[in-house]
Amino acid sequence: MAEPEDIIDLIEDAAGEPSDETGPRWKVLVVDDEPSVHDGTRFALSDYALNGQALEILSAYSAKEGRAMMQTHPDIAVLLLDVIMETDNAGLDLVNYIRTELKNETVRIILRTGQPGQAPERRVIVDYDINDYKAKTELTADKLFTSLTAALRSYQQLQRMTETRRGLEIIVDAASTLYDFKSIQRLAEGVLTQLASLLKVECDGMLILHERGRTKHEFAVLAASGCYAHFVGADTATTFDRELRKWVETAFRGRHHQFTPRRSALYIGTKSGREVVVVLNVRRPLSETDRTLVELFTSKLSIAFDNVILYEQLQEANARLEERVNQRTRELTAANRRLSAQWSRLQRANAFKREILGTVAHDLRNPLSVIIGRAEILERMFSSANVSPENAKTQIKHIHNAADRLTQMVESLITDAMADALNITIRREPVDLATLVKDIAEVNQPLAAKKQQLIKVTAPTGQPFACDGDRIREAIDNLLSNAIKYSPIGGRIELALDQRNDGARISVKDEGPGMSEKDITRLYGRFQRLSAKPTGGESSIGLGLSIVKRIIDLHGGTIGAASPGVGHGTTFTLTLPAAKDEGSEARA
Repeated sequence: MAEPEDIIDLIEDAAGEPSDETGPRWKVLVVDDEPSVHDGTRFALSDYALNGQALEILSAYSAKEGRAMMQTHPDIAVLLLDVIMETDNAGLDLVNYIRTELKNETVRIILRTGQPGQAPERRVIVDYDINDYKAKTELTADKLFTSLTAALRSYQQLQRMTETRRGLEIIVDAASTLYDFKSIQRLAEGVLTQLASLLKVECDGMLILHERGRTKHEFAVLAASGCYAHFVGADTATTFDRELRKWVETAFRGRHHQFTPRRSALYIGTKSGREVVVVLNVRRPLSETDRTLVELFTSKLSIAFDNVILYEQLQEANARLEERVNQRTRELTAANRRLSAQWSRLQRANAFKREILGTVAHDLRNPLSVIIGRAEILERMFSSANVSPENAKTQIKHIHNAADRLTQMVESLITDAMADALNITIRREPVDLATLVKDIAEVNQPLAAKKQQLIKVTAPTGQPFACDGDRIREAIDNLLSNAIKYSPIGGRIELALDQRNDGARISVKDEGPGMSEKDITRLYGRFQRLSAKPTGGESSIGLGLSIVKRIIDLHGGTIGAASPGVGHGTTFTLTLPAAKDEGSEARA
C-alpha cells in the first residue's frame, strides 16, 4: 500500500465528470488499488484535450481487472499502471501479459509507483517494455499532463505507422492479384474489392471507364457495389442523377483525385488513352493516411489497365489471325512473332513490379523522415520567443534538399520502371567523397537525435573519386539509416572514409544487436528479415542491403559485414576500386 504522502493531493471536483461530447476520444486506463489515485487523475485531466479529442478515462482497481479491461478495449492508448497491487509485481506481470499474450505493442505504458525502491527504475526500464516510469510523489498535475501528451503522440504515430504498413502490404498483395486478371471487367471488380480492404470498411463504389475519342459525357460503368450496383450495364445518360453526373464529369475534366466527407473520386489515366474514375462512398471520413494509401494504390493501376486492355487486344488479334490463316500465312507468322515479344515483355514487367514497389517503400522513407524531422525542428523554433532567421533558413534548406532528393528518386524510379529491368547503367563522374559522407551524416542527424544517438564522422579531404555519386549516396545512406534504426537509445555510430590512390574504403560501425552467423549468410537477399529488431519501432521490408550490394557490385567493389556476435554491434565496409578512366559505364 502507498503512503498518504505518495498520493497526488487534489481537491475533489464536486461537479463530477465532464459532460459527454460527440466525436472520438483518447482512451486512458488507470490501474491502481488506491481509489484516491483514480479520483486525482480524473480531476487533473478533467479538461484535457489533444488534437480536438478529449479523454475517456477507464478504471481498474487490480491487475486482474486491468487484464479484463485490456481485452475489452484493445484501442486503449495509454495505461497509467501501479506496480504493487495484489502482489509486489502485479503491475509488471500485467505489462508482460499485454505485450506477450495480447501482443499489444501500441498501447503506451506509464508505471506509477508509490514505493520506487521495490521496483528499481533502471531494472524495470531494461527488463520490461514500458514507456515511462514515475514515482507518484513526482507525478504532479503538470508532469502528468506532459507525460500523457508525449505518450498519446507516440501512440498516434505508432497507429499511423501500423496503418501505413498494413496498407502497403495490402497494395503489394493486391498488385500480384490485379495483374493476373485477363479481362477489364474482372479487373474493375478486383479494384473495388481491394479498395474496401485497404480502407477496412464496406463501401459503395463504382468504376467508370471513358474511352479515347468519346466526349466527357460518354462513359460506361464497368463494376459497381452497394447503392451503385444497378448502374452496371445501364445507360448512364439516363440513370445518373444530375449531381452524380456532374461529379463524374468534373473528375474526368480535372484529371485529379477529389475527396469530400461524403464522397471521393479517384482518377486513373492510362498510356493507352483510356481514363478511369473510381467513385467511393465511405461511411467515415478518410484520414490523411487513408488518402495517401489510396493515391499510392491508384497510381499503380494504370499499368494494370493497360496490361488488361493490351491482353484483350492481343486476344482479338489472335482470333482475326486464325480466321485468315489460310490466306495470309506469312502475315500471321510475323504477327505471332510480335505478339510473342510483347507477351515476353509483359511477363518481365509483371515480375519486376514487386521490386519497384519495394524500392519505393524503402528509398522514399529516409528523405521523408528528414523532411518530417526538420519540419518539427522548424515548428519548435517558431513556437519559441526568439527565432533566428539564419537557423530557420538552415532547416528550410535541409527540407528543400531532402525534397529534391525525393523528387530525383521518384523520377529515377519512373525511368527504371519504363526501361528494361536488366539494363541499368552506372555513370562515373568525379565526386568529393568527403563532402558526400559528411552531407549524408548531416541529413540523418535528426533521426539519430530522436534516439539520442551520436554520429561520429571521420572523412579527411581527398582527391575527387570517379563513381556514380547518386548511387553511392544511396548505398551509404542505407547503411547509416540501418545503423540508426538498430542501435540502442543513446548509442554511438561511427562513419569513416579512408581514401587512397587505389580506391576508397567506407565503413559504418554501430552498437546494435549484432548478427549471428546465420544472419550474415543471408544478408543480401531480397526481402530477407534478420533476427535483429529496430530499437525505435521502425519498420523494415528487407530490401536495403540487397540494393547496396547491387550498387557496389556495379562499381566493381565489395561489401563486407563483421560482427563479434549477437549483442556486440556490426561493422559494414564498402570497398570501391579506383576507376581506370573517368566517364566509363557499368551495366547490369
